[in-house]
Amino acid sequence: MEKFKISFQYSVNGVKYSSNFFETDHYSMQTVAHKDHIKIVLKPKGASLGKLKFKMTVPFNFDNNDRVFLNGYQSWTDCRELFVDEKGVNMPVTRLLPLLFSPLGASGDYTFKKYDQRKGVFHGYSYAYVRNGEAVNLFGSLSERFGYTIINTVCPENKIVFEKELEDITVDGEYTLMDIVHFEGTMDEVFDKYFAVMQIAKPKATRANGYTTWYNYYSNVTENIVMTDLEALSRVDARIDIFQIDDGFQTAVGDWLSIDGKKFPNGMKYIADLIHKKGMKAGLWLAPFAAQYHSKVAKEHPDWLIKDKFGKPVKCGMNWGGFYALDIHNTEAREYIRHFFDVVLNDWGYDMVKLDFLYAAAIVPGYNKSRGQLMCEAMDFIRECVGDKLILGCGVPLAPAFGKVDYCRIGADMGLDWRKNFGIHREDVSTRGTLGNSVFRRGLDGRAFLNDPDVFLLRDNNMHMTLSQRKIIALINSIFGSLLFTSDNVDDYNSEKMQMLLKVFNGKRPDLISAEFVTNDLLEIQYIDEDGKQRLCFNIKTGEIY
Repeated sequence: MEKFKISFQYSVNGVKYSSNFFETDHYSMQTVAHKDHIKIVLKPKGASLGKLKFKMTVPFNFDNNDRVFLNGYQSWTDCRELFVDEKGVNMPVTRLLPLLFSPLGASGDYTFKKYDQRKGVFHGYSYAYVRNGEAVNLFGSLSERFGYTIINTVCPENKIVFEKELEDITVDGEYTLMDIVHFEGTMDEVFDKYFAVMQIAKPKATRANGYTTWYNYYSNVTENIVMTDLEALSRVDARIDIFQIDDGFQTAVGDWLSIDGKKFPNGMKYIADLIHKKGMKAGLWLAPFAAQYHSKVAKEHPDWLIKDKFGKPVKCGMNWGGFYALDIHNTEAREYIRHFFDVVLNDWGYDMVKLDFLYAAAIVPGYNKSRGQLMCEAMDFIRECVGDKLILGCGVPLAPAFGKVDYCRIGADMGLDWRKNFGIHREDVSTRGTLGNSVFRRGLDGRAFLNDPDVFLLRDNNMHMTLSQRKIIALINSIFGSLLFTSDNVDDYNSEKMQMLLKVFNGKRPDLISAEFVTNDLLEIQYIDEDGKQRLCFNIKTGEIY
């Protein structure tokens, strides 16, 4: 990796400059360059540098048999191994244009990253790898605190281009532009080396079974539903670790201590106590930075909201009719967040919080900080608020969550059908999308956090999948997941479904042999379970087994 080129654009006193040099009259770059590590630190000479754009190009000889993986922008972003001549998962331009002018695509990177539509040209964030058989080349950023590291593999031109997300940043002191490592070895070897050099301790949490209300009742959850499903689950002959209440208990997103009295007349402490009596940990869903347009917190405290450069609240997505985000740089907003965490965890007694839509904390750059820096600081703050209790992260750029959450969603929301991703945006609900992520983000499991592949659902009612498709999801979760959740009322199960549930909850985790696409659509997984060596090959678009 010691052979590389740079491209640097910047402005001084309103005048734009472009350079390929490590030193000019305006700056110098302190550079460490080895085969396995490149670090570049920018040092301005006098005047501040603004309007920064930095790229570093490294040669890499791609082989026709290589498979390329680029980590997606956040939890939900689809990402899987790709063939070097594949079109990839990039958004079609015709679908992308409206996202630039709408909160519809706010959960993705569409407003600050240009999508390249050429075959064999892909991009991702923070880490990537190229695999040829068992041999893996991993490239990873050691920190995103100076801005997200965007990795572009340009396979037709045999190069990898690293760029730094630096929108609206002005630099007047030392600033790290790149800190990239390169490791070669097997999949396990390169990920072990990567997390060792980042000095991220292995997660203390353990593999867990559990339940969430979301994928059966969605926001229509009630106290009676919780009591019914909790009682049914408590009779299952398996270890049930966590029972989680998802969205729907509150009067508005953002007003977390305002409980919907019709749905939960006895309040949320009562629910946590019921769960504890059944010997399970109590989990509660929150979107700690989100504030629904009509929420009390957004209406009464507009000064707490993240603003754009024109002073208007930033729209962060279309969920719940649209929502803004709380600005943790506002002292009162910060204390508000700290307070509701204290109530949920200490007064109500919840043991785990599922924290969703976390990307909103860094929706735009601000305070002369990049999105990457803001996201890292937001995750620091979250861990400070939650303390030693469990965090399940979701909707979060993954690198800032490394070592900060106990469990983390690594794919999109599971659908109730095996539907095609309609291409609204890459973070949309998608069964096939989350299955691909579960398989190919496996290197993070047990190193960055424990992977949450989302739910497996075995019930017949309120489902639009074949039993065969439901079995595929359960098996994928068993092999690649460390948080095994369902949303079923298990009293509805027949004996066959109950045996399937017990196999997931009580069974030993299968040992993975290999997992790869044999064609663009056919995913083949070989593994060993209690019955010996097994093979699963299925079409990820249709859910058909081959």
